Amino acid sequence: MRNLVWKNNVGLRADNLSLSAMKETWVLSNQAEPLNTHVNANRAGDQTLLLIHRASDTVQHLTESLEHFNYRVEAIAHTDIQPSFLQSHQVKLVLLEAQLFSDSGYEFCHTLKQARSSRDIPVIVLGDRDPQQVATAFAAGADDYVGVPFAMPEVVARVQARLSGYQRRQQLSQQNQLLLDEVRERKQTEDALRQTEDKYRRIFENATEGIFQSSIAGTYISVNPALAQIYGYDSPEDLIENLTDIGASLYVQPKRRDELVVYLQQFEKIVGAESEIFRKDGSKIWISETIRKVYDEDDQFSYYEGIVHDITERRSMEMELRQQRKQADRLLVNILPYQIAQRLKTGPRTIAESFDEVTVLFADLVQFTAASNAMEPKELVDLLNQVFSTFDRLAEQHGLEKIKTIGDAYMAAAGLPLPRPDHIDVVAHMALDMQKAIADFTRPDGTPFQLRIGISTGPVIAGVIGMRKFAYDLWGDTVNLASRMETTGAAERIQVTPEIYERLHHRYNFEARGGGVFVKGRGQMDSYWLTGRKHR
Repeated sequence: MRNLVWKNNVGLRADNLSLSAMKETWVLSNQAEPLNTHVNANRAGDQTLLLIHRASDTVQHLTESLEHFNYRVEAIAHTDIQPSFLQSHQVKLVLLEAQLFSDSGYEFCHTLKQARSSRDIPVIVLGDRDPQQVATAFAAGADDYVGVPFAMPEVVARVQARLSGYQRRQQLSQQNQLLLDEVRERKQTEDALRQTEDKYRRIFENATEGIFQSSIAGTYISVNPALAQIYGYDSPEDLIENLTDIGASLYVQPKRRDELVVYLQQFEKIVGAESEIFRKDGSKIWISETIRKVYDEDDQFSYYEGIVHDITERRSMEMELRQQRKQADRLLVNILPYQIAQRLKTGPRTIAESFDEVTVLFADLVQFTAASNAMEPKELVDLLNQVFSTFDRLAEQHGLEKIKTIGDAYMAAAGLPLPRPDHIDVVAHMALDMQKAIADFTRPDGTPFQLRIGISTGPVIAGVIGMRKFAYDLWGDTVNLASRMETTGAAERIQVTPEIYERLHHRYNFEARGGGVFVKGRGQMDSYWLTGRKHR
């Protein structure tokens, strides 16, 4: 977004009319083409327009012309307003100066279109006809664009057209709400009917499920064909004749029937009791039983009655799902920090946080591209895997959070997602260990690889991005400065900012870098080489 706006700024400086020139072209336009005072004036009135423009003369001319058609015009010279302002002032349309895009117009327009309460409000951008500027306006979500010199009949006609469309959308929204209410009521009625149908369906479906009556002693009194089929017997008679002791012959767990009987004595009924049983051929399946106690006319317990479901397939699927969930959880924790992974599983898809004290490390293999040209692809990947795995172990040892790898570059940070007071110290320690560890890896010519490392500390924004392939990433000046420390560093060196030096110089050895480094946005700044730990 920033790059796009910056390019537009360049175009504005080079091509845009000045405010005074814009005024002249506006006046000439209105002199050459006088206002048509009969353009749907009756349709226009009693609607509030927000004019955001920095040229007072232009604001005055536009306000007077639009008020001629009974529009109420509120004019401001900045975009530092929230969508709630538009709602509280009942703004129906926004006229926005294109030159404001160089400051904050792009963000304002984009925010306006993202908010539910204001996304339908039309936005008309006023400016010169520079194609890049026009494209920027529409990319930000503008609904129309009017170029200078202004032709007021055209401006009024476009305003009326956009307001008409806005009113139609509002009417459609109201109609949609009425339809939703009607659908909701109809759904409630259908749910009530469905519940009634479910009762009758259950009665019907039970006829195809296993049904039994069993005695207190643990023998079957009667069973239906479906139960015989579930248990693998040829007929109900076959089942009753051969399965003479339910507790000893049916359940895989020997004491299972005793547990069910104890439960029934206390609660009278069991719903969905799941058990593993033997079929006639000795194979095992899972069943779900709903059992109740049946009493005779004298209120004396007579027998048990129950319904049986074969849930073997469901149990198998549940077991497979549990295994897959465990595997997915392990993969997610490998991709994201553990705390972030847990929040992502149970909370919102978008996670963004601010951290005031974070230390960021960037490391890059020096002249790795040249070395990779002399290596086979598999050999190259194996080498990078060994190097980064070594860095991963160091990060785990020192308590850093690995953020990502980009090509032959490695990024890590300390102080997030859980803050820690020694974040600068542990990053410095890891950087020194990384320089030692890289010496164990050699280039194709036999010389050891070398690292450039940069470190910076300060506030960052951290969050999860992506829809399908999640990534935990960091943003902010601290990140940019750490990257700059690495890119302007030297082989086998660790370049750090003055903040790092001030916090660690009593425990670590440093060398001032003569002349410092140039950092975009900051200019020339001092930096230091971290050379080692001081001996205590």
